[in-house]
Amino acid sequence: MSTARTGSDHESHHARVGARALLALGGFRRLLFTRFSAQWGDGLFQAGLAGAVLFNPEREADPLAIAAGFTALLLPYSVIGPFAGALLDRWDRRRVLVVANVLRGALIIASAVTVAAGANGATLFTLALVVIGVSRFINSGLSASLPHVVPVRNLVEANALATTLGAVIAVLGAGCAVGLRAIFGDHNVGSGITTAVACVGSAGSAWFAIRFHRGALGPDEVDEPTQTVVAVARGLFDGGRAAIKTPTVLAAFVALLAHRMAFGVALLLTVLLIRFRFDAGLGGLGQVAGLFGAGILVAGLVTARIVAAIGRRRAMAGGLLLGAVAVVGFGLPLTMPTTLAAALVISFAGQVVKLCTDAAVQRDIGDELRGRVFALYDTLFNVAQVVAIALAALVVAPDGASPLLVLGAGACYLVGVGGFALVSRGHA
Repeated sequence: MSTARTGSDHESHHARVGARALLALGGFRRLLFTRFSAQWGDGLFQAGLAGAVLFNPEREADPLAIAAGFTALLLPYSVIGPFAGALLDRWDRRRVLVVANVLRGALIIASAVTVAAGANGATLFTLALVVIGVSRFINSGLSASLPHVVPVRNLVEANALATTLGAVIAVLGAGCAVGLRAIFGDHNVGSGITTAVACVGSAGSAWFAIRFHRGALGPDEVDEPTQTVVAVARGLFDGGRAAIKTPTVLAAFVALLAHRMAFGVALLLTVLLIRFRFDAGLGGLGQVAGLFGAGILVAGLVTARIVAAIGRRRAMAGGLLLGAVAVVGFGLPLTMPTTLAAALVISFAGQVVKLCTDAAVQRDIGDELRGRVFALYDTLFNVAQVVAIALAALVVAPDGASPLLVLGAGACYLVGVGGFALVSRGHA
């Protein structure tokens, strides 16, 4: 059942103790290292795959091919997430993290062999779908486990630290992929070797996860049918019902949905501009990724302070408005410097919204349903981003110079502000 809290209890959930105090908690520190290893490998795998598909001289890329690549990276968990989420609320999450990481490591090796062999199309995309699907499952398990290693009053700050540093580590993993491609080459074999290195992250994540005691990460209660198949089938319905019945979570979902749709359009435009208009290659994409990581890091450092000062509702609305200004103001000039500036500001604004959404789910959804809601969370927003990318790919200019799409991304943010304000009215 929902554990939403309001009134005077609300402020207690924004207590700040500082990163040093959080890192002194052994369970939180171990979960953090589990996340770091997983997300480093995830960042390296995705960047290695992107380099193999988008910036490989042995392969061709156009807007629809790029959209297909992003679909492979984003869509897989959207298919299995609602159902797999039920497993996070049924099975020992520690065991799930270990087994999922081992499985992902094996699948990464298979994907690397496929890349090295020069395979394209359905074979490569299917493997990528499965690898990224398992990665999303692991991330949901990590998020659902967080309330078991930190006091509930520190969830906003702990989530900001874990999610933000994890995203920065993923960017570092992507940077490692760029460096490895420079060493091994940008051809098929070099791309395959680069992609294979990502399995190191999976192995490390499994090693850290196995050091938890059984049951240490929950779930404490199981609110599901005895039959696993029935429980899995109910995952989507249960997660959606819990989110709808919790106004703070539903409002946060509306806000993040708007950001992910706008971000999907901006992401496609950025890749096309860098590849065809600016001719900046994978190095240019690396600059964008670096600034994206910087925006995420800054958001992680200041979001808890912003929420403590003005409240979560105003923080999320402000993030959406900042995203609208950034995507239009920095996007319309269609130059490399302004594109880089847009990456920095949009990533900051989006991460503020995401951190507040994570905290809403962790604080206001009961542990017996939290895994399913986080699974729905990933599913909903990945589908939204994929749909936005696919629709934009149908009308975008071949070199990415499409001012109307930039304005459309800004409009998504503004619609999100209105929807968030409507749903969250009367709630903190």
